[in-house]
Amino acid sequence: MDIHLRLARWVRAHPGTIDAWLALGIFVLLVLPFAASRVEGTGPTVVVSVALVLPLAWRRSRVVPSAMAVAGVSVLQLITGIQPVPAQFVILITIYTLAAFGPRWASLGGLGLAIAGAAIGLVRYGDMLGVSGGNPVLTTVPLFLILLFFVESLALLAWTMGDLARSRRLTYRALEDRNRRLEVERQQERDLAAADERSHIAREMHDIVAHSLSVIITQADGARYASAQAPELAVRTLGTIADTGRGSLREMRRLLGVLRGDESASTRPLPTLDDIDSLVQSVRRSGVRIDCRRVGTPRRHLPLGAELTAYRVVQESLTNVLKHAGSATSTEVSLEYGPRGLTITVDDDGRGAAPDPATAGAGQGIIGMTERVRLYDGTVSAAPRSGGGYRVEAFIPYTQA
Repeated sequence: MDIHLRLARWVRAHPGTIDAWLALGIFVLLVLPFAASRVEGTGPTVVVSVALVLPLAWRRSRVVPSAMAVAGVSVLQLITGIQPVPAQFVILITIYTLAAFGPRWASLGGLGLAIAGAAIGLVRYGDMLGVSGGNPVLTTVPLFLILLFFVESLALLAWTMGDLARSRRLTYRALEDRNRRLEVERQQERDLAAADERSHIAREMHDIVAHSLSVIITQADGARYASAQAPELAVRTLGTIADTGRGSLREMRRLLGVLRGDESASTRPLPTLDDIDSLVQSVRRSGVRIDCRRVGTPRRHLPLGAELTAYRVVQESLTNVLKHAGSATSTEVSLEYGPRGLTITVDDDGRGAAPDPATAGAGQGIIGMTERVRLYDGTVSAAPRSGGGYRVEAFIPYTQA
């Protein structure tokens, strides 16, 4: 099968070589034996035979000129009365070639010319074929009609086969073009999926690392100041740092396990709205005063992905409070279940939009938060409050039934 496919590709890639060999083969099979069998009057018939066969060498590279050459030789043969030759078979190949590779007007024109030429040829050479007794009026009409039907049928058969070959070739090209487009689309889909996955991983890494490091840094600062005055508080703070570090390490291992295809890691439950209380409690240990309240009851449950998004919104907002507003900040976290969806509001009374120099250049958290919420047709707004501090507000609609 592989050899057949390679041969077919080679034939399609070298049409001129194939046509040249076809012309040579017909010359050897039809012209040379005919010329060798003739003793008298060989010259004109051999010239006609060669003139009919020669255009086959460029029958596909120059379809219309090749057909015109064959038609011109045939018309000249009728005019001069040179007897038919075996190489006349080339006319059928020319009809096939026009139908398969030529423009439609040339294909139909060649067929009409061949049909007319066949009728004229039978009249012209009727005495040689025994369908007219040398008289202008045919004497054996039935035999003439049989031969005419046979010759015209050959011409129509050659044209039909060529037209079918043309249809197959066009269909094959259309399928090749469709396959190329599908391959390009598949590659684009793979690229988009890879880009989306990179963005997802970047958001997860940012949420895990940024939040944990912010808590650890704040707790470490508190432990340093408390070590001299309240050693017991410093010890508890160091314990909080260790717990936060271990939790962050577990999350990182889970994320890396997902990337490696570790099934046990990928099936580990992700944070949901029920975990927000634990998140708030861990941030409280950094000294931030947080009031967390829930208003209303959900009319429809959010999907797990949306709950994770809500958790990350609160996590990122509290991380920004630690980084930009300091640990002595009062913060209010509100989860309000409305008629259309969940509204998350995080307010703080700290500096808000005036970041510390150590956190200059930050801002990917708000971008990632916005990207997450938009995946669920939600909205996010983050801006300083008029009375001081900062507000982050996100809305995540319920899943449509």
